[in-house]
Amino acid sequence: MNLQTLTLILKTKNPVTEGPEKLRGFFGNRFREYPILHQHAENGTNFYQYPKVQYKIIEGTPVILGIEEGAEILKDISWEIEELILGKATYRIEERQIIERTQEFGCSDKPQQYMFVVPWIALNEKNYESYLQSDPKNRVTLLHRILVGNLLSISKSLGYVVLGQIKVKTKLSPVKVISKGIPLIGFEGGFQTNFMIPEYLGIGKSVSRGFGVARKCNSQ
Repeated sequence: MNLQTLTLILKTKNPVTEGPEKLRGFFGNRFREYPILHQHAENGTNFYQYPKVQYKIIEGTPVILGIEEGAEILKDISWEIEELILGKATYRIEERQIIERTQEFGCSDKPQQYMFVVPWIALNEKNYESYLQSDPKNRVTLLHRILVGNLLSISKSLGYVVLGQIKVKTKLSPVKVISKGIPLIGFEGGFQTNFMIPEYLGIGKSVSRGFGVARKCNSQ
């Protein structure tokens, strides 16, 4: 399955220190007419679906990924933004990079290598307890099962039917992260899988808050 994607990279004079949720808030307020940008319906309720516009802050640089219709809208508005107002801070945009791609998504005959450039939040309240109570081997097994589940969930949201078995291998280290002001365990490192995903795709929990950003190894 091919996905049309657009990656918008915004270079500012000073590194952005605010979180991706501030970036999403800026775009959502600036372009209220596009619900896909802010995941809210007209009545104010949230869209509980995989976001097709995803906001990330990577090493101080804002990166916005648009998928399918999200890519089309992002392309339409990308040149209207001259500055970012994130909370009390204002960042003047000095350079913007727009990368349009047709990217493969789905099962692959060859193993694919990916790295999380932003920690992956894998655990919810229920499996967090299971993780803490497991020995190292069972922790790895649990994380593998969750990662496969994440890929299946994304596939369903994007309309892709997985006909084969998704296999993963991981090399991950736990790290403390903060989401919605709550301390959580995230995971740094990489994984190998027989599944292809686009650059900068968000995986796991809190994708809308910029977590779980994956890039193919050796990508520039």
